[in-house]
Amino acid sequence: MLLPMLRHHLLAFMLLAAGAAPGVAAQVAKLYPVDQAVRNPSFYTFRAQLLGALARRDTAALMAVVAPDIKNSFGGNDGAEEFRRGWALDRPGSRVWEELTAVLALGGSFVDDTTFVAPYVFSRFPSGLDGLEHLAVLGSGVRVRARPDSTAAVLAVLSFDVVRRASGPHPAPAGADSTAWEPVQLAGGRVGYVARQYVRSPVGYRAYFSRQGSRWVMLFLVAGD
Repeated sequence: MLLPMLRHHLLAFMLLAAGAAPGVAAQVAKLYPVDQAVRNPSFYTFRAQLLGALARRDTAALMAVVAPDIKNSFGGNDGAEEFRRGWALDRPGSRVWEELTAVLALGGSFVDDTTFVAPYVFSRFPSGLDGLEHLAVLGSGVRVRARPDSTAAVLAVLSFDVVRRASGPHPAPAGADSTAWEPVQLAGGRVGYVARQYVRSPVGYRAYFSRQGSRWVMLFLVAGD
C-alpha cells in the first residue's frame, strides 16, 4: 500500500514541477545595487552638485564638468563641442538631462581613488556575460508577465537578477505598448515581459568621472559596445 502511495505522490510532484518550469525566469546571476560615492567626500559633493545642475537644465554648469576631450561615442566624434552639438544643448528638449540623471541615480563604483564609473549596472556587471544579450533587473519583486500588459498573468517574480534578452522578434498583441516592455527568456523556452522601467542594459549610457587636480570632470558619456 505504501509503495503505490509514494508513486502517486512522486508522479504528482513531477507533473507539478513540469507545469511550473515554464514560469521560472532563466536567472543568470544576481546584481545588487552598488554606490561607492560616499567613500570619497569630494566626489559625493560633486555628484550632488551635478544632479542639481541637471535638474535645473543648467547648460553652463554641465559644460563646466565636461572634459575638453570627452569621449561621446565609439565613432570618433569626441570633444566638448561635439558633446554640446550631439546632445543638442542649444535647443530645448535635449535628452541629456534625463539620460545623465538616470546614470547618476544608479550609483556606481571607483576604479581607483580618482576614477568613478556609473551606473553600477555597467561597472559591476558580471564578467563573462555578454552585455548585449542580458539585462539587469533594478528592483525586488519585479513581475514577469505573459504579455506586454500590466494585467497579464504573472509568470515569475525577479529580484536584482541578470536575465537573458529573448531572441528573435516578439511582436506585441494589438493595442499593447511594446516600447514599454522588454521580452526576456524564461526556462523552458517561453518568453515573458518585464516593464522597461525595471530593467537596464549594461551597455546603455554610462559615464566615467576623473579627478584632475582639484576638480572632477566627465571623461566619457557613451552607450553601446
